[in-house]
Amino acid sequence: MTVGREQVRVARGQLWRLVKVVKMTVRPYVILSCAMSLDGCIDDVSDERLLLSNEADFDRVDELRASCDAILVGANTIRRDNPRLLVKSDARRQAREARGVPPYPVKVTITSTIFDPDLKFFTSGGEKLVYSPGSAVGRVQARLGDRATVVGAGEEAVDFTAMLHDLAGRGIQRLMVEGGSTIHTQFLTQGLVDELQLAIAPFFVGQPGAPRFVNSGAFPHDAQHRMILHETRQIGDIVFLRYLAPLPLEGMTC
Repeated sequence: MTVGREQVRVARGQLWRLVKVVKMTVRPYVILSCAMSLDGCIDDVSDERLLLSNEADFDRVDELRASCDAILVGANTIRRDNPRLLVKSDARRQAREARGVPPYPVKVTITSTIFDPDLKFFTSGGEKLVYSPGSAVGRVQARLGDRATVVGAGEEAVDFTAMLHDLAGRGIQRLMVEGGSTIHTQFLTQGLVDELQLAIAPFFVGQPGAPRFVNSGAFPHDAQHRMILHETRQIGDIVFLRYLAPLPLEGMTC
C-alpha cells in the first residue's frame, strides 16, 4: 500500500499529540522563546541590552510568561542583563491568582558558580530555583541564603533531564526557556524542546562577537528532520514564527 504525504503528515500530527501527553507525565512542556536579528543575533557587543522586539511583541512575551508555571534563563544572561523576568500586566497576574496559582511564575536558572544575591532575578517576583551540580550546591546555597532554593542535578555538570524531572515533581507543567545561546543550544541538542517561538527583528547586528541564537552542535532537527511550522504572524515590523519540535522518528520524515 502506498502512503501519501498527507497521510504521513496526519500520522505525524497524531503521534506528536500522543508524545506530548507522555512527555508531560515525566517533564514539563518546554517552550523556547527567543527574539533575534535577521543575522541570528540575540544581542550586540555593547554593555546595554539590545532591544529586538517592539512593544506589541513584548506584550506577547508577557502573555506567554503568564501562561507558564516557570521561566528558565541561563546564569550568563542573569549576570549580563540583570533581568527581573516578571509578568508585567496587572490583569494577567490577577488572572493567575484567580486560577489558584501565584501571580508570578517560578524563576529557574542553572549554575556551578556563585551569584550575587542582589541581582534583580533574586530580589523580585516569586519563588526562585537554582540547579547546580551536586558538588556546587553547598557553596551556591551559602551565597544565596534564603533568596533561592538550590537543587542538585548531576555531579560535575547539571543534568538537564534530571532537572526537568525535578521541576515536574514540583508541579511545573509548562516551562518557558528564555536563553541565552548556551541554554538554547543545550535544550535543543538534547531534544528537550517541545515548541519553539521566534520573533525576527527587521535589522542586522553584523558584529562577529555578538551572541547568536544557538552555538554549534548536533541538533536532532536537521535538513532531513524538519520541525513543524505551526503558526506565522506579523506583529508590527516583527515576524513571529511558532514551530512544534517532535523528536524525529525513522521512517516518519516527509
